[in-house]
Parts: sequence; structure tokens; C-alpha cells
Amino acid sequence: MRRLLFEGLSRKALTEPPPRIDDPETAALAATLDAAARKRLGRSLSIREVDAGSCNGCELEIHALGNAFYDLERFGLHIVASPRHADVLMVTGPVTKNMREALQRTYDATPAPKWVVAVGDCALNGGLFAGSYAVAGGVGAVVPVDLHIPGCPPTPTALLKGLLTLLG
Repeated sequence: MRRLLFEGLSRKALTEPPPRIDDPETAALAATLDAAARKRLGRSLSIREVDAGSCNGCELEIHALGNAFYDLERFGLHIVASPRHADVLMVTGPVTKNMREALQRTYDATPAPKWVVAVGDCALNGGLFAGSYAVAGGVGAVVPVDLHIPGCPPTPTALLKGLLTLLG
């Protein structure tokens, strides 16, 4: 047991290096996104994330938008808890049969104008889980989708670029 402990302490971390805090590309992208949201809506963009049955890989990347490196809030983009306050529904994963009604109700509770963004490969057509007895299909099988951001999972930068495309 001690050997395993020492091996674990002597190895380097298996995580990727963090992005630069002063990354000009990310800062410019987020500032452009904020300007587009204010031009289109007259205010900042509010996002409601819905996990419709995913493996949580896409959620980890969406949550990374709120960490100190990307800091979505400083650019006027907000993750909200209620669909009644949201402009965008970011839906991840294949829609399971148990989540079908919940996703439909969330969509109905979101005020117009509203957009639905299907995040990740599974949200497009069920991905790895397609054909399962528990899966109703991709997000488009339940609610109309305005944008699909591909990837397994998509990076935080890809998510920001997708939101910019949505507002453009």
C-alpha cells in the first residue's frame, strides 16, 4: 500500500495545463459575445443548462465556463437556475425517456425569445446511447433545436463560439 502511495505522489498530474488567464483570444471572444447579446437582447444573456441524461462530460465543460480561467460572469453571461429567467437552454446528452417530459416542460416555461442549444454529440442523435431502450433520441426529437455544438465534449472555447454564432 505504501508503494502505491509513493508512486502516486511522485507522478505528475494527468490533467491538461490550464489556459492562460490573460488569453487574448478568449477575452476577445467573450467580449464579442457580450456585445452581441446586448445588441440582440438589450441586456446580458441568461443560460439554463439542462442535463437530459448525459455522462456529465459536457456539463464539466459548461461549468468550466464559470471558473477563474474563463469567468463567464465578467462578460455579462449568466447561468440561471430557473427556465423562466433564461434566454438559452443548453441541453446536454441524449434525452432519456424519463427526462422527455421534464425537458418539454422546461422548454415551455422559458419565455420567448428563446433558443435551444444542443451541446455535444449525444445531444444531436443520442450518440453512444442511441438505440438504447431508455433513450428517446437527441434533443431535436423533443424540442426544436436552434444550434448544435459538436464535440465529445466540446471545449469551453467551442461553447463560447457556439453562443456567438447563435446570437449572430
